[in-house]
Amino acid sequence: MTDYSDLVQPDKGQDARIIHLVDKKSYDNWLKGRSARERAALEAANYKPDGYAHAILPGDVPESWSVVTAVADVDSLSAWCISKLGTVLPEGRYRLEGRQPGKAMFGWMSGQYRFDNYKSKSETRGPRTLLTTDVGAIAPMVAEVRAVALVRDLVNTPAADMGPATLEKTAERIAKAHGGKLTVTKGEALEQGYPMIHAVGRAAAKHHAPRLIEIDWGKDQHPRVALVGKGISFDSGGLDIKPASGMRLMKKDMGGAAHVLALAELVMASGLPVRLHCLVAAAENAISSDAFRPGDVLKSRKGLTVEIGNTDAEGRLVLGDALARAGESKPELIVDFATLTGAARVALGPDLPALYANDDTLADDLLTSGTERDDPLWRMPLWDGYAELLETDIADLGNAGSSPFAGSITAALFLQRFIPDKTTWAHFDTFAWRPTAKPGRPKGGAALGLRAAWAMLQSRYDRRGKREAA
Repeated sequence: MTDYSDLVQPDKGQDARIIHLVDKKSYDNWLKGRSARERAALEAANYKPDGYAHAILPGDVPESWSVVTAVADVDSLSAWCISKLGTVLPEGRYRLEGRQPGKAMFGWMSGQYRFDNYKSKSETRGPRTLLTTDVGAIAPMVAEVRAVALVRDLVNTPAADMGPATLEKTAERIAKAHGGKLTVTKGEALEQGYPMIHAVGRAAAKHHAPRLIEIDWGKDQHPRVALVGKGISFDSGGLDIKPASGMRLMKKDMGGAAHVLALAELVMASGLPVRLHCLVAAAENAISSDAFRPGDVLKSRKGLTVEIGNTDAEGRLVLGDALARAGESKPELIVDFATLTGAARVALGPDLPALYANDDTLADDLLTSGTERDDPLWRMPLWDGYAELLETDIADLGNAGSSPFAGSITAALFLQRFIPDKTTWAHFDTFAWRPTAKPGRPKGGAALGLRAAWAMLQSRYDRRGKREAA
C-alpha cells in the first residue's frame, strides 16, 4: 500500500531536482534564459509547451539534471498539472522552481496510486517526493488522497471479496479508529424494519446477506449531517437480468457506499464539528428462486408502497429505506451518493457526476467547491413535471419510470419522496469508475464528487480557522 505521507514532505533545503513550469505564454521568454546545452536538448527533443509535455534538461554534470513541464497556466496551478511527473520521473526528491505546489500536491500523490492486490508480482517502486514550505497544507492534502484511494480500493476489489460483509468490516474499522458507534441491522430485523433493502438482497448467498450499516459519531449539540450510500456489491439486474456487457463492471455498484465511507472518515479524522450519521444500504442484487419479481409491491420503511417495474432499478429501493432512516434523526443536511443510472452517464459521460439538490444555496456551494477542488459536478433538475412518470395503478409509486426519457431525473424524484419535508438534501448520481487513465487519475475505481462534497462540508461547518483568523 502506498504511504502517501512519503510523497509530499516539508522543504528543509534538501537536495532535490528542480521542476520548471512553463505555459504557452511564458515559454519563449523562459527559453531565452536557459543554457545553450539545455536549449539544444529541447530542440533535439522537439519540445513543445503542450499540456503535460515534459523534458529532461541536462546539467553541468550528469547528476544535476532538471525537468521542464508544460501547464495550462503557470499562475494558476490545477490539481492535475504535474501529476504525470509523479508517475514517470525516477524516484527521488523534487521541488518546483520559485513557487509552492498548492493543490497540485494532490495530483502528484494521486497519480502514484497502485492497485496490485491480485498480481502475483507487485511492482516495486520508490517514491517520487515533492517538497513544499507550505507545511500546514500537507496533512489535509494527504487525508484527501487517502480518502480517494479508499474509494478506489473498495471499487476495484472484485465482488467475491467485496460483499456486504466486507463493507461492514470497512465501516467497523473506520468507526473504531475514530470513536464512532457502529450499528448493523440484518436478518429478520432488516426484513421488518427495512423491507426494500431486504427484498433486493434476499436472493444472495448467506455470506452476502443484505444489511443496513450505520456509524454515529460526534456531539449531540453539533449540527446533524447524514451521509447515505448505495452499497450494491454486485448487480446482476435481478430477474430483469443485465446483458453480459452491462454486468462486466457491476462490482462498482457499491461505489456510492465507498464514497460515503471515505467522506465519513474525512469528517471524523478532521474532527469536523458535526453530529454525523453515515448509512450504507448493502446488498447483492442476485438471482434465485427467492429473488424479488417485476410486478411485486414492496412496502418501504417510510410506509410508501412501491410497485416493481424493473428489478434492475434496485439502487433507489435500498436508498429509499436508508434515506427514510436518516430522516428520522432530523438532520439539517442529507447527502447521498449512488451509482444510480446509466441515463446520467448518457447525459454527462463518465467524468461528471449528476448533482441534484432541493436547495439552491447547497447546489451552488457544491458546484463552487467542485470547481475549487478540480472535482467538477453538473447540476440536473428535480423537475416535478416528470413525477407523473413514477405513477402506478396499484401502489403509491413505481420504481421505474413509465417512459425511457429522463431516467436520471425520475430516479432522483423517487429518492426525494423519502426525504423529510424542509430537510436540505443533495444527491450525487456518480459513475465511480474511470474507463481510461488520465494524468493523476488511473483507470478503474474513481472518487467523483467526493472532494467537492468534503469541501462543501468544511466550508459550512468548520469555523475553527475562521475564529482563529478573526
